[in-house]
Formats: sequence, C-alpha cells, structure tokens
Amino acid sequence: MEASFEITLQMAVAVFAGISAQVLAAYLRVPSIVLLLLIGILLGSDGIGFLHPHLLGTGLEVIVALATAIILFEGGLNLDLRELGRVSVSLQLLVTLGTLITLLGGSMAAHWLGEFPWNIAFLYASIVVVTGPTVVSPLLKQINVDRQVATLLEGEGVLIDPVGAILAFVVLDTIMNGDTDPINAIIGLLMRLGIGGAIGGIGGYLMSLIFKRAHFLSFELKNLVVLAILWGLFCWAQTIRSESGVMTTVVAGAVFANSSVPEERLLRSFKGQLTILSVSVLFILLAADLSIASVFALGWGSLFTVLVLMFVVRPINILLCTWNSDLNWRQKLFLSWVAPRGIVSASVASLFAILLTQRGINGGDAIKALVFLTIIMTVVCQGLTAGWVANWLQITSKEATGAVIVGCNPLSLLIARFFQERGENVVMIDTDPECFSQAEAQNLRVISSSALDAAVLEEAGLASMGTFLAMTSNGEVNFVLAQRAAEEFHPPRVLAVFPRDPQAAVGSNNKVNQAFATDLAIKTWNEYLNDGRVKLGTTTLDEVEFSNQIDRIQEKIRAGVLAPLLLEREERLQIMPANQEWEVGDRIIYLLYDPRPNLLKRLSGASQSTPLSLERLPELEEVPLAKLAQLSVSDVPGG
Repeated sequence: MEASFEITLQMAVAVFAGISAQVLAAYLRVPSIVLLLLIGILLGSDGIGFLHPHLLGTGLEVIVALATAIILFEGGLNLDLRELGRVSVSLQLLVTLGTLITLLGGSMAAHWLGEFPWNIAFLYASIVVVTGPTVVSPLLKQINVDRQVATLLEGEGVLIDPVGAILAFVVLDTIMNGDTDPINAIIGLLMRLGIGGAIGGIGGYLMSLIFKRAHFLSFELKNLVVLAILWGLFCWAQTIRSESGVMTTVVAGAVFANSSVPEERLLRSFKGQLTILSVSVLFILLAADLSIASVFALGWGSLFTVLVLMFVVRPINILLCTWNSDLNWRQKLFLSWVAPRGIVSASVASLFAILLTQRGINGGDAIKALVFLTIIMTVVCQGLTAGWVANWLQITSKEATGAVIVGCNPLSLLIARFFQERGENVVMIDTDPECFSQAEAQNLRVISSSALDAAVLEEAGLASMGTFLAMTSNGEVNFVLAQRAAEEFHPPRVLAVFPRDPQAAVGSNNKVNQAFATDLAIKTWNEYLNDGRVKLGTTTLDEVEFSNQIDRIQEKIRAGVLAPLLLEREERLQIMPANQEWEVGDRIIYLLYDPRPNLLKRLSGASQSTPLSLERLPELEEVPLAKLAQLSVSDVPGG
C-alpha cells in the first residue's frame, strides 16, 4: 500500500508542478519549457529531493510512449497542407538533407570536441536532429513571427520528430547489435517510416469518418474515441515494427486535420489540453531524473559541441536547404537561430540511457546529460531571445506588408493605389468583370472568383500578406469573408465594411475590425467618387492642436461628410479601423464630400477619370475658433 501511495504521490506532484510551471510561464510570458526544466531539476534528487521518477520503474517508459503519441498527433493536427505547399521544397530539404547535415555535423562535433567514441557521437547526433513542436509552436504564437517562417518552423518541428526518433532507434539498434552495414540501417529507417505512414493514413481516415458519420455519438465521446484509436494505432504499428508508431501518430493527425471534419476545433481543443498536460508531466519527470553532476562532468568539450551545433551546423543546414527559396536573408537568419530541442529529444535520450545501461554499454548517462545540456542551451538562449531577434530582423507578422482586397469598386481601387505606390503587393478579388478594366489600367492584379473559396485566398497569397479587407456592397458578406480569412489564414490585420455597431459584431470575433468608420455608406461614397463629388485630403495630428483636430474630424465623420481611409504611423501605411485610437504624429488620409454641383466640377476640369490629388484641405486645416476670436478682437479699432 505504501509503495502504491508513493507512486501516486510522485504523479500528483509532477502534475501539480507541471501545471504550475505553465501558469507561471504564461504570466511571465516566457517559454514554458524553461520553467518546466528548472522546476523539474529543483524537485529532483539533485535539488530538494521531492521527486524520484525511478520509483515509477517501467511505468515511466509507458508514460513517455503514450504521452509522446498524443504530442505528435496534436502536432500533425496543426499541419496545414495548403500552407506547407508554399514552403514544400524547403521543408522537404530540411526533413531530408537537413537531417543528414545535423547528423554528420553533430556527430563530428561530439567526437572531436566532446571526445565521444564515434558510435556514441552518432547516437547523440541522431537524437538532436529533431526540433520540438511543443517548444516551437508556443514560442511562435508568443512572438507572432512572419507566417511563412512560422509555417516552415512548425512543419519542420512536426515532420522531423518521427524521422529523427526512428533514425535514433535505427542507430541504437546498430550499436547494440553490432551491425554496421549502412544498407540495413537505411532499409530499417524506410520500413519504419513506410509502415508508420500507412497505418497512420488508414487510422486518420477512419477517425475522420467517425467524426463525419457517427451522429449518434456526442462530441465528448467522439474525442475519446479518437484518443482510443490513436493509442491503438500506435501500439499496432509498434507491434509490427518497433518505433514506427511515432510516424503513425503524425500522419494520422495530418490526415484527420485535412479531411474537412465538422467540429474539428472541439477535437483540437481537447487534444491541445492533453498535450499541455503530457508535456508538463514529462518534462517535470525527465528533468527531475537528470543528474546535474553528470552534466558538469561532461567538461568544456561538450559545451563547445552544443555551441557548434547551434552556431555552425544549424546555419549551414538552413543555408543549403533554403538556397533556392524566396525567403530573404532576415528570414533565413531567424531560421538559423531558432531550433530548440524539446520533449522528444528528452524522452528518447532518457530511454536510451536505460537501454544502454541494461546492455552494459558505456555512455548512456553521458548521452542523456549531453542531450539535456543541448535542450537547456537551445531553449534558454533561443527561447528567451527569439522575440527580440524577430523584432530586430523585422519579420514579425506585424511587419508583413501587402493587401488582399475583396470588392473591386472606386473606393477599393483608391485604397489599392496607395498601397501600390508604396511598393506593396496588392491583389483584388471580385466576380464582376466590369470592374476589371479599371483595376488592370492601374496595373493591379485581379482574381475573377469568389473569395468564399479558400483556394482563391490562397492563390491571392493571403498567407503572407499583412492586410485583408472585405469591402463589397454587402456588409453581411464582408463580415463572413473577414471571419473566414482570420480563422484560416491569420493575417495580422483583418478588416471589413459592415453596417452595424462594431462592438456587437467584433465581440464574437475580435480578429475582425470594422473598416474606416461605423456604418460607412460604401455605396454612397462610391457614387461620390464616380461623380467627382469628393476631395482627397491629408492631415497630420500635432501636439498643440491635437484635441481640436480630433474634434473636427469626428464631427465631420458623424455628419457623414468625411470618410477616414488610411493611417500612416512610423512610416507604415495601414487601413483605418473604426475603433482606431489616434496619436500625435499620425497622418490621416481621408475623403471629404464636396457638395458642389457635378456640372460645375466638370466645367472646372474635374471628371470621373481625373485622378484625385492628395492635399491639405482648409476644411480641416482651418484656424481654430479660439484663435479666430482673438484675431477679431485685435482687429477692432482701439481694441
């Protein structure tokens, strides 16, 4: 009874410590793995001695295996095949050529600098070829990096995990059995990948069928059915060929996620919670089982091994794998910097240490210590600095430029012109062929199709654009389009023209902002533009007259004679949201209704085809009333 309670206590402490670390990390806005490692070590035998994972015996291996299956399945769920298609060549190279570069570079560094024998050096390198999705994904969400870079890092993290784990077991099998024939090793690797992929594909399709057709099941029960099938598939693959289960879980998740399953978000939420729990418990237990003395016993050579892996091997990897890609040097530099190792490396290293010790082969504890040193250095150095590096390189999603505009009308064409003049990419989407000639006359790209089709938005390049704007004549359609764009492509700025109180609509989806002004009459302003009854104005908010300027602008917006279009802040142009808070130094570009008769406008030389010129209009640049009063008093004789 006492032994069972001791194991129960160990698990309860691990869960409590892991979730506490997650909460604290969210509060401090630091990568959770940093605190999980620190707290795990603190609670372990080299700390206060509260946690003793070895008491779990073979149960620790069971927990590691089943939890890793959940983690990798959740990673597969996050694989979007449409987004991966944009970086497919680079991703394929990272998973294949990149794995080989890391394997060779890491093993040479471990042998020559860390003074490990070649077999142990290769085993270490095979373990650290993986980059953990459980570290990368939360990190990318926290720093909001450029979508193309994020897709590549997430795809690499998920796909290279099973490849790296299987490779590591192939290397271990070679060491333990003394079979040094590379042909056998390659065959073993390909068989595990093939068997795991086939079982995962079948299982993922089966899961999607259950979600689509088993209407008699509640969503809660469906989630548990998927979990049961997942573990069943994992064990089935492991039975046929050892270590092929890791590939099964990733493929099953990817197939399921790309099968257009209804209410898939409920499963994602459930699996996301299980993943957080699994990662928390595993890291606490594995870190508590780490001997700090063994890490320090490695010496300076092992420290230099990790530094070479970070600052030499990884940059060479990225340089060769992205050589012909459209990534710029800033994106490549960030990819070279961010490659944190995670839970798969830790769990595989811990398992290998046990297996090598059981077979009487030296080096198991040293490999585990070196892998954890790699995890600690990459996570702490890269995890804590990734946000600063992304901002310095200006590759955060906030820095993304370009716009996709749905609705080809006079007002949208005017806005597109401003972005085009800044050298930003603009794509317009509409189903009305009559508007295309005007857009093409301005060298604007137009896609003749419905923006409700995700493939059309993908063709427009929305995944890498900074702004999405829906401004057709139908406000309800605009809001639906904006919601879908925000959910599927995650552009930094999503706006729509819809005739309602922005708080009422945006409350259900805070990713969609109402464009320009509340209840903007887009049809009316398009008529004004066609008839030439508008002026295009600009004003810059200064510190002295800030309040008066705001009052004048808001008064004209309420009167329906001014439509704020664009905001320029810190030399960046963006579409004006209705709830925008203005600051001193902002430059506002707006349309002002000019009620002069259309005939007089045409007699004066203005016409529908005459481009509007941007100017400072006296209606907003007028002298404030207080100053007018002072001038009038000073003009009175004897005053």
